[in-house]
Amino acid sequence: MNQKKHHKTIVLSDIHLGSKWSKAKEATKYLKENTCDTLILCGDIIDGWQLMRGKKAKWKKRHSNFIKLLLDIQHDTKIIYLRGNHDDFLDRILPLQFQNIKIVKDYIHTSNGKRFYVIHGDVFDMVTSRYSWLSKIGDVGYTLLMWVNKYYNNRRLKKGLPYYSLSREVKKRVKASVSYISDYEKHIVEIARKKKCDGVICGHIHHPEKAYYDEILYLNSGDWVESLSALTEDYEGNWEVVMYNQEDKVVEVMKEDKVPEKVKLAI
Repeated sequence: MNQKKHHKTIVLSDIHLGSKWSKAKEATKYLKENTCDTLILCGDIIDGWQLMRGKKAKWKKRHSNFIKLLLDIQHDTKIIYLRGNHDDFLDRILPLQFQNIKIVKDYIHTSNGKRFYVIHGDVFDMVTSRYSWLSKIGDVGYTLLMWVNKYYNNRRLKKGLPYYSLSREVKKRVKASVSYISDYEKHIVEIARKKKCDGVICGHIHHPEKAYYDEILYLNSGDWVESLSALTEDYEGNWEVVMYNQEDKVVEVMKEDKVPEKVKLAI
């Protein structure tokens, strides 16, 4: 039995409950083993797009178990839920607060004298915000890639080889994808600067990251589809990106704080 670890703040995003690819079981296990004063759910927790697509039931017991856990821990944990583009159905009821759970579009997280602008991030993605139909076509393509990834890794497993993410390799190797992530980071950092914040916390692009752009700390919590990542803050205000290892079922810390080359271009 793993001993529980307590944090000041935990940030999770892009769990995509209702999607076949959601690692809801692992996310639930992580929250059972890692408690916190404040839990920030940074968007796309429920995947409304997947739930509305087709006629086959997609909501599973593991998805319900995650929601049940949230309702249990909210007695001792403040929960901030930010809407994402996949759970944009929440727009009709925002802002909303019940018991110790608050659902909002954006949020200012204040800790150790520093201010962090918290938002899912889709509003800074031109494809998602202006061309939602194109974004949904891309979602279908991502689903297809995940199917290919599943069968490819089943073959690797039979050969005794470790898990290999095709989609992550596509993001790394395709120049347009690298440029998209870079532009996204620079844009959202600039918004945080205009709001006179010391950092920004977001999700959306399924790319966990901790990096400095000049004086602004950029934090992305990644996802619970492939990366299985989270952000944690301790009581001294230190942030870490942690990764849940699918093979060993343990949490690993991303070691380095990256300083992007783009910082030299001045935002």
